[in-house]
Amino acid sequence: MWSLFRLSALSLSVVVLAGCSEPRVDTSSMPAAVVSVEKVRESLPTYKRDEFDQALTIMAMSSFDGIDILNPQPLNAAEIAESANAHMHGLTGDEVIEKANEMLRNRRARERQQALNILSRLEEKQARAEHDREQRERVTLDSAEFYMSTSPYGALEPVIELAVTNGSDERLSQLSLSGVITTPGREAPWVDEAFYYVIPDGLAPGESAEWRLAPNRFGPWGNRDIPDGAQFDVTIEAIHDEEGNPLWDAPALSERQIERLEALRDEYGVMDDRSSE
Repeated sequence: MWSLFRLSALSLSVVVLAGCSEPRVDTSSMPAAVVSVEKVRESLPTYKRDEFDQALTIMAMSSFDGIDILNPQPLNAAEIAESANAHMHGLTGDEVIEKANEMLRNRRARERQQALNILSRLEEKQARAEHDREQRERVTLDSAEFYMSTSPYGALEPVIELAVTNGSDERLSQLSLSGVITTPGREAPWVDEAFYYVIPDGLAPGESAEWRLAPNRFGPWGNRDIPDGAQFDVTIEAIHDEEGNPLWDAPALSERQIERLEALRDEYGVMDDRSSE
């Protein structure tokens, strides 16, 4: 009798526990998902239901690429059921909420790391460009002159005279330059041409040299209408070492890259500031 009473009590407790178990989301089919989601929602306190709805939306939207789960748009029960996935199957209401929060934390962490990686790359690129610009500026054009000279045969020939100092630590073999000739009152330049000069025996660090170049007289440089005293401006576009390899040619950031860098710095700070973290 005592054993039968104990067995009956135990059986009753199992039934009670089974009856009190929390409802769980069932995504085995769309009808099951619709019914189970509603049951789980009703089992939650009123103050948790909005959070549950948002959590379901986040988990449903996570199945789609390109969807921003950090800013979820509300879905109805049918839409949730249609996009239901294994993330929510078998979970209680509280577990759904916690799972969604975990997904958001992971997504934010990934996006933060991606942003920091972009910030690091842009800062490194900017630093290389600044370093290379400073190195290029150590190779200076001390003077530049353009004029027409008369050849031994009586023909006018263009002449470019340059004085250059190599203030860098590299031996130079070639300069690529750009020359522009203008006069006041004339909108278009007389000449806007790129040219280069291969340096005989190279230009050693700390060394200066003067060169006399003879550009093609049949091209823009040979235009006889260029007046005496026209403004001649020369810039160094590229420099090559003694092996002929380009030196200090890292490009500057584009306008778009600068805007992106500034936005990331506003949000995350400068990478160097976190190097000690």
